[in-house]
Amino acid sequence: MIMAKICLCFHVHQPVRLSRFSYFGIGSGDGANLDARYFDNGMNQHYFNKAADQCYLPTNKILQNLLDENRGKFRFSLSITGTLLEQAKKYRPEVVESFRNLCATGRVDVLDETFYHSLSSLYSDLSEFEAQVRMHNHLVRDLLGVSPQSFRNTEAIYSDRIAQAVEGLGYKAIITEGVDRILGWRSPNYVYRPQGCKDIKLLMRNYKLSDDVGFRFSAKSWKEWPLTADKYATWLSATPGQVVNLFMDYETFGEHHWKDTGILDFLAHLPSQAHKHDNLSFSTITEAAASYEPSDTISVPSEISWADAERNTSTWLGNRIQRACFSELEGLLPKLRKANDAQLWEAYRRLQTSDHLMYLSTKGMSDREVHNYFSPYKDSGPYDNFISFMNIISDFKNQVDSKIANASASQPARPSDEPAEIENETQKMLIA
Repeated sequence: MIMAKICLCFHVHQPVRLSRFSYFGIGSGDGANLDARYFDNGMNQHYFNKAADQCYLPTNKILQNLLDENRGKFRFSLSITGTLLEQAKKYRPEVVESFRNLCATGRVDVLDETFYHSLSSLYSDLSEFEAQVRMHNHLVRDLLGVSPQSFRNTEAIYSDRIAQAVEGLGYKAIITEGVDRILGWRSPNYVYRPQGCKDIKLLMRNYKLSDDVGFRFSAKSWKEWPLTADKYATWLSATPGQVVNLFMDYETFGEHHWKDTGILDFLAHLPSQAHKHDNLSFSTITEAAASYEPSDTISVPSEISWADAERNTSTWLGNRIQRACFSELEGLLPKLRKANDAQLWEAYRRLQTSDHLMYLSTKGMSDREVHNYFSPYKDSGPYDNFISFMNIISDFKNQVDSKIANASASQPARPSDEPAEIENETQKMLIA
């Protein structure tokens, strides 16, 4: 019987949410505090505290107990955004400590990604993408005490080009969605080689088994409800292949599915039920990639993701208003390098967070319901959100132009690949 490695990987993210910004606010004020000007920190704190109490702290406690009780037989991976870690440090330091304690066991793999959960991997120039990845790496090493060896891009967005860039940064593995049209006859339960790469390995999410927990767990209309840990372990044991990559939002546990659905008990009992099957063991993403040679080469010329039915980038770039905002943001990069200002860089990168574009989606009903669930703007639609976001971008462009106009001609410019983020207190921490 072939031994299959279960790779549990949890995506942990909270965006920095935008303020509602009027057209009449464009150009007003001196721009002294762009954080308060563009971002709703009251809303950010409210949502973070809610998620911390219902998900992060109780789920981390369960996972810590499982790591302690299973004596090396249980392990998993975390994909934690920089925006979440920043908010945790600001609002709930005990959340950072609980994640750090998990990592201290040596049995938790933390994946790198873009610090700001951005779409910078889709820019024509990947230098901003690479800068955000380096920033995330510094933050994880500083706050969590581990050095990531594997990579997961924002929303699992992936292509041959992205894989080649990630390999160039030195990572050993990258994970994305097991998209049927890409896999064809192949299974997501094997290790692959990305097209055009020599060393990095590709793992692919088993979306059916992942979504059985992430989306269907509490659906009483589902024919498999209720899903128990022993039933799920039996499914895992019967799944052919080398690896079973189970990738889901961390908020699955206590937020998307509330505690009274039994989701936390399900997680607490899953390892013991899996260990009853001789062909199952737990592994991190990095360990699984190192355990097997690639079974084939996978070519992905156009971007895929784990979002919506299409599993492409249409969640964020599917309509004209989304593409307009994305184009404006990408077009600002040369000016940001010229302005060379720490506060502008920080605001700019927070504006790149992909959630802002998701809230502008006008997709069909089933996908729209998912987007509305995650949106903090319950009383406004995508077009109202677009107007507010574009007003912020317009005001921000004015701030950048003003900085350039007022800059001293004698001030030496930094090289283009060394933006001024290190002058900000948070950024100083990142490279310490």
